[in-house]
Amino acid sequence: MHRTRLYPLALYLALGILASHTLAAEQPQNLPGPVRLTLPPVLHAVVGLETNVYFDNVVLVLDPNDYAFDVTCPRGAQQCERWTCTPAAAEVGSYPFLLEVRDAQNAVIARATSRLEVVPADAGKDRPVSVLMIGDSLTHASVYPRHLLELCKAPGNPRITLLGSHNPEGSPPEVRHEGYGGWTAQRFATYFTGAARQGEYQKRGSPFLYQDASGDKKLDFARYLADIGAKQPPDFVTIFLGPNDTFRATDADIEATIDTMLANYDLLIAMVHKVSPKTHIGAMLPAPPAATQDAFGANYGSSQTRWQYKRNQHRLVERMLAKYGGRESENLFLVPVEVNLDCLHDYPSVTAKWNARTESKVARLSNGVHPAASGYQQIGDSAYAWIKGQLR
Repeated sequence: MHRTRLYPLALYLALGILASHTLAAEQPQNLPGPVRLTLPPVLHAVVGLETNVYFDNVVLVLDPNDYAFDVTCPRGAQQCERWTCTPAAAEVGSYPFLLEVRDAQNAVIARATSRLEVVPADAGKDRPVSVLMIGDSLTHASVYPRHLLELCKAPGNPRITLLGSHNPEGSPPEVRHEGYGGWTAQRFATYFTGAARQGEYQKRGSPFLYQDASGDKKLDFARYLADIGAKQPPDFVTIFLGPNDTFRATDADIEATIDTMLANYDLLIAMVHKVSPKTHIGAMLPAPPAATQDAFGANYGSSQTRWQYKRNQHRLVERMLAKYGGRESENLFLVPVEVNLDCLHDYPSVTAKWNARTESKVARLSNGVHPAASGYQQIGDSAYAWIKGQLR
C-alpha cells in the first residue's frame, strides 16, 4: 500500500515552508523502527535528471507492499514503488524531505528525514575535473564510468577525465578506473603480489601497494599517481565496494565482517587524504540486490538467498551512514547509490517457461548483484549528481 496526498499548488508550496520547520523539530526523533528505515542525509538532484527514492531499497522487509510509505516534500511525486523527481530550472534549491512508514493500522512505525539538493544543469560548466573510481565488478563492468563521461559531454558540464590503470577490454580508452571483479576493501588495502596494474586482473596485487627498500609494504598514493602519469591528485575519488566483502556473511558474523571491511576502507580514505586532503572522496553506498530470489537461483543455485544478501547489504548501509555521515568538513561524502536503483526493472532478466509442462512463459530476474545497463546508468546518475553538487 502506498498513500499519495494531493494539494492545491498554493497550499502545497505553503506546506513546503511548514515542513522545513516541522522537519527541523523532528530531526532528533528519526525512528528506524522495526523496518530499519534508512535515508542518506542528502538526496542529490540535477535539473533535467531523474532522481528517485525506491521504497524497498530503504527498508529491510520481506514485502514492502505490507506497508504504506508517505513522503512529504515540496518537490517530486510519490508513486507506488518510489518517490521521483526530475527538477526544472526554477526548482534549484534545498528542500526538506520526510519519509514515514505506516502499518496496516495507519500507525507511524518508522520515520526518516533528508534534504533534497537541486543544482543547476550547468553546475561546474567547463571546469576541468579528474575522477578516480575504485571498486569491484560493478566498476569493472565500466558502464557507469562511461555513462558519467557521456553525461558530461552535454553543454554546461565539467570536462571530466577518468584516472586509473585499468581499461578493461572493449572499453573506450578514456574509460579508466581501478575496478576489479571479486575485489574487496581488504584486497585493495593489503594484497601485494609485485604485479600491479598489468597482466590478468585476477592475479594482480593492489595498484596502491608498494614494497620499500626494507621490504615493508605500504600504500603509496603519490607513487601510484606518478606511475599512471597523473600530474596532480584527482579532484574526486569514489569508492564503491561491499558485495564481495559481505557476500558470505550471516547474521552471526556480519558485524565482524563489516568491521574488517571498514577498517580497510579507512586505510584507503587515509591513503588519499594523506597526499591530497582537498580531494573529495565519495563513499558510494552499496547497491541493493535484484528484487527477487529468481536472480540468486540463476547465479548461485541454492547456496545464497536474496534475503540474506539484502540483510548484509542493508546492515552495511546502516554502518556506513553512521561512520561516514556528517564528515563533509573532512571532504568525505556519502553518495546514495542505493536509493536510486530500480531493482525490479533494471536488473537482467530471461524469459522462460513457468515449468517443463507448460507453454506459459515468465520473465525471471537472472543476476542477483549486477544490474542491467539501465541500472548501471542509474548508478552513474547518482555519481554525476553528487559531483555536480560539489561543483555548483
